Amino acid sequence: MSAVYDCGSPDTRAAGLSAAKNALQAGRLVVMPTDTLYGLGADAFDSEAVASLLRAKGRGRDMPVPVLVGSWDTIDGLVYHVRAQARDLIRAFWPGGLSLVVQQAPSLAWDLGDTQGSVMLRMPLHPVALELLRDVGPMAVSSANISGQPPATTAAEAQAQLGGEVSVYLDGGPAEHAVASTIVDLTGDSIRILRAGAVPAEAIAEVLGVSPESLGGEPPKSLSGEPPRGKQDTRGTERP
Repeated sequence: MSAVYDCGSPDTRAAGLSAAKNALQAGRLVVMPTDTLYGLGADAFDSEAVASLLRAKGRGRDMPVPVLVGSWDTIDGLVYHVRAQARDLIRAFWPGGLSLVVQQAPSLAWDLGDTQGSVMLRMPLHPVALELLRDVGPMAVSSANISGQPPATTAAEAQAQLGGEVSVYLDGGPAEHAVASTIVDLTGDSIRILRAGAVPAEAIAEVLGVSPESLGGEPPKSLSGEPPRGKQDTRGTERP
């Protein structure tokens, strides 16, 4: 049976975070607010829990689950090599609405789907999400919706779609921005925007010292829940 916790109250927020931690450690799913959209999360290192997340969304392994982290430093243990441009973007936009696709460390004992050796990372700018992530560590998190349906901008919308598949719903009120994160691919020789979103291409280009046109970029994903078509489909763009 699912439990919903109002994170607007200090007492119920503390109880909800404790319940979410216990659920994650037991291999169950939680829904939590982020600064972009609501996210459906599991322990990133629990392959069975990640598989449950994919089943709950009706999604295959060809769309691997991104990972949310609670601090800048976490990336060093997850990435094969952190290039200078990645650190520049992290300093400028984390926590916030920027997701980075990077080459994952080959020693990682996780199974996020068919990642092709890459992982999408983001540090969200939301106090509830950050507190949970700092307590439990990296989480596999996708948008809190059934694949192909509108992403949830409230806990109630997430519960209407996911129901009893989720053990704990953390209600942080309506999503502040209700727009998906911008995705930047750092795995190739050229840096590319795979999906426009919360962080404008102009701001990214300014940090990198390049023109916005050189970064390319797909239009922002609409709230229909459909990710942009193309290469990025295999990297799990249906994410908060």
